Amino acid sequence: MHFLDQAKIYIRSGAGGPGAVGFRREKFIEYGGPDGGDGGKGGDIVFEAVEGLNTLIDFRYTQHFKAPRGKGGSGQNRTGAGGDDLVIKVPVGTQILSEDKEHVLADFTEAGQQIVLLRGGDGGRGNASYKTATNRAPRQHGTGWPGEEMWVWLRLKLLADVGLVGLPNAGKSTFLNAVTNAKAKIGAYPFTTLHPQLGVVQHRGREFVVADIPGLIEGAAEGAGIGDRFLGHIERCRVLLHLVDANAEDVADAYRTVRNELEAYGAGLEDKAEVIALNKADTLDDELLDALSDELQQEAGERPLRLSGATGLGTDAVLDALVGHLVAEAEEDEAEEGDWSPL
Repeated sequence: MHFLDQAKIYIRSGAGGPGAVGFRREKFIEYGGPDGGDGGKGGDIVFEAVEGLNTLIDFRYTQHFKAPRGKGGSGQNRTGAGGDDLVIKVPVGTQILSEDKEHVLADFTEAGQQIVLLRGGDGGRGNASYKTATNRAPRQHGTGWPGEEMWVWLRLKLLADVGLVGLPNAGKSTFLNAVTNAKAKIGAYPFTTLHPQLGVVQHRGREFVVADIPGLIEGAAEGAGIGDRFLGHIERCRVLLHLVDANAEDVADAYRTVRNELEAYGAGLEDKAEVIALNKADTLDDELLDALSDELQQEAGERPLRLSGATGLGTDAVLDALVGHLVAEAEEDEAEEGDWSPL
């Protein structure tokens, strides 16, 4: 299945059905009178977040969504049937943006969440509703109110507990494959990961979701490389795992480059809790690793963990650190909201 995290679609709610013009013609009733019923209401455009979806690829092939209009009224004061609501299913984590992408119209963070984005038009009045003491046989009727229409953007932001960040080829996909059930592509060249990957970690009786995004380079926040498009997928993460390649020419500069891009992107990424790991530690001796750790600690302000996604070295220590941050975040949320916990 192809990954698509943005799509532009056209939506239109149904128009209301027309009211009827009718008159009673029944045996033994001396005075008939109007009996035209009202038209039915048009269908709403409803968005629903559902589990099991993690891409917007379906909206590449179907881009126009129109709810049915209401049926017309009829004699004997019968109201027309309303148009069925059109329910559009989207993945959890989807945002609906205005056409200019300036306004967030809806944000789906839980499975089962529903939002009526466009309301169907009301049905037109039948001629029976126009009857008055001085207008006993009205022939006017309402044609029904039109529906609403608009173009919107769908933007998917994956929901994960941990976000993997680092320069291209820092070993993020290797680590993801080692600790989760994901099967991310691995290659000895930059930008092996072309779209976000999700994996579920089970560690010490706890379960959490890890998101891997394509590697960042200098200027990514301004669109360099793959750009900042995928940074939105880690906006909702509770903690970042920052992997630094131990074989980089300057580990402090590698760390600084990614941090600068997170700060330039904004959205609170620079303020998230962070675990730093010196990856590919199996390729260097302890003396050199100590020197690199000192450089990285001087730049980052904390001692990096040693890690090798390929051999499993240090994996438990990294996962323990991540769980510790997640538990702390959950306890803060419980203190603020009283009953919420992601773990």
